[in-house]
Amino acid sequence: MGEDTFSQLAALGSTLTLIFGLVVLWRHSLHAYVGAFQWQSLVLAGMFVLVGYYGGDPALYVVAAVFWALKVMIIPRYLNRLHRDIGAAQEDTPYVNTATSLVVGGLLVVMAYAMTRPMVLASTLPTRGGIPLAMGLILVGLFVLITRKKALTQIVGFLVLENGIALLAVLGTYGIPLIIELGVFLDVLLGFLVMQVFVYHIHGTFETIDVDQLNQLKH
Repeated sequence: MGEDTFSQLAALGSTLTLIFGLVVLWRHSLHAYVGAFQWQSLVLAGMFVLVGYYGGDPALYVVAAVFWALKVMIIPRYLNRLHRDIGAAQEDTPYVNTATSLVVGGLLVVMAYAMTRPMVLASTLPTRGGIPLAMGLILVGLFVLITRKKALTQIVGFLVLENGIALLAVLGTYGIPLIIELGVFLDVLLGFLVMQVFVYHIHGTFETIDVDQLNQLKH
């Protein structure tokens, strides 16, 4: 595989992960959120394989396998089970409406290009073209996290944000050590399990997972 082909495939994979992140901004059901996250994680696992193949780093194959098992299989299954146990988690009225969210999402991507321009110009890595897209995905994930009212959809926002960080890590460092990646994955899994327990307790106590309604309890 030539460097040009590899660069184009890395940019294509980064673009797809960002598109799946933007899909979250215009869909409302948790099922759609989980589907977009699942496809995004699948593409990202492929990115680890691609970088591992071109860079001659077999450890990234292990990272891709763990990433696939955790974010394509395990976490989406638990999210769907939460959805079944708690009921409909429809984001009918997020803090920012769909049209405005998409406009803000586009502006965040433009901002990401401006923020990472010095890094891209200084880098000689063939993956540098995807770095602004990875930063854009981080900003979009953060935006989803702070503009959704349901605790479950906020969890998906956090996971999209973490996917953006993973994408930036693999593009910007050309593959970080396996032990660090596994440690990050373990932290993500533990964080997700803790958030799942909190969601069950919140729903069991207040019969809602709408953060906006929970904020009114302190008044």
